[in-house]
Amino acid sequence: MTAPRPEKVAAGDRVDVALTVNGTPVTVRVSTREHLADVLRTHLGLTGTHLGCEHGVCGMCTVLVDGDAARACLLFAVQCDGAEIVTVEGLGAPERPHPLQRAFSAHHGLQCGFCTPGMLMSSYDLLAHDPSAADLPAAMSGVICRCTGYRGILAAISDVADTFPAGVPAPGNCGRRTLVGRAGRSLPVGTADAAPAAAPTREVRVPAGVPSATVDVTSALDAPLADVWAVLSDVERLVACLPGARLLEVLGEDRYRGRATVALGPVKLGFDGLAQVVERDAEHHRMHLVAQGADAGGSATQADIRLVASTGPDGATVLRAEAALHLSGRIAQFGRALAGDVSRRMFEQFAAAVAESAKTGTAPALTGPNPLRIALAALLDTLKRVARLPR
Repeated sequence: MTAPRPEKVAAGDRVDVALTVNGTPVTVRVSTREHLADVLRTHLGLTGTHLGCEHGVCGMCTVLVDGDAARACLLFAVQCDGAEIVTVEGLGAPERPHPLQRAFSAHHGLQCGFCTPGMLMSSYDLLAHDPSAADLPAAMSGVICRCTGYRGILAAISDVADTFPAGVPAPGNCGRRTLVGRAGRSLPVGTADAAPAAAPTREVRVPAGVPSATVDVTSALDAPLADVWAVLSDVERLVACLPGARLLEVLGEDRYRGRATVALGPVKLGFDGLAQVVERDAEHHRMHLVAQGADAGGSATQADIRLVASTGPDGATVLRAEAALHLSGRIAQFGRALAGDVSRRMFEQFAAAVAESAKTGTAPALTGPNPLRIALAALLDTLKRVARLPR
């Protein structure tokens, strides 16, 4: 690996990282917080590197970094700038398996197969450093297997060690080739990979089924109904009112590309995505839009949002926002109740921003949601609910 980068990079920024992966020089543009395993899997399509615990304990994500075994979930991709990476795909090809792969098959050293890539890369590293037979059980205990009992695995490694006393053969499937990421984008040799592509320009569809969280927020606004609708019907002003959102491109046919940042405590996610206005009813001051986005770390969100502005009994303008949210990946770990609370707080901030924009006639000067305030308010709501539970 090359020396650490001299410059400081903000947590949300992306940087170019040059790697040689299975003999192919590539440059990937990644978030500073993306670990090597996610870059291999998501950017380069090398899904043979498995993720288990993501704490460096299980060993499933073991790869070779500059010739030595390393846990890919414990390395930031930016740490590997200039490094040579070998994954299980580079060890051998289906038509030309590496001797270790043949031995694992012959000795039945795998059952479910989830740990097998980590076992293969760890055992290769072990054999490259010339271990003694007595060292094998302790040395291979760093990769966890719940199926085989390790006997077949140890027999396979011993077989290869006996067959090649002068040293284990080098990985046999490394060479210059085109790598294809999970989104289907090819990565020509030596070219820079952009960040994971935003949703392609097509119709946005929200999945059927029970959403991860729902939101129904009704807010009284200190602004005339006509002025509130003027904000809602102007997509640029509408997006400016959404906490953490930014409009990047107008695609036509009421489709828009944008970016949204969500922060909750130490978790900060940046979603690149697509939104589409499904209905725009000026007579009834009603809008229906759907959106989808993906974060570089594997989180994804899809939303079905309905906005209705009306005049309340007291003559004040009322804005109702309903949303069904479908979450996956790291963001889904918030839990249904917490995700709903956070989303509701953000829509309350949105309503306040709409009122400000309606009164001033310009986009509000938002700096994004206050993650601490949202988190504390959501936690307080959760505690109140718990306190009301019957004992």
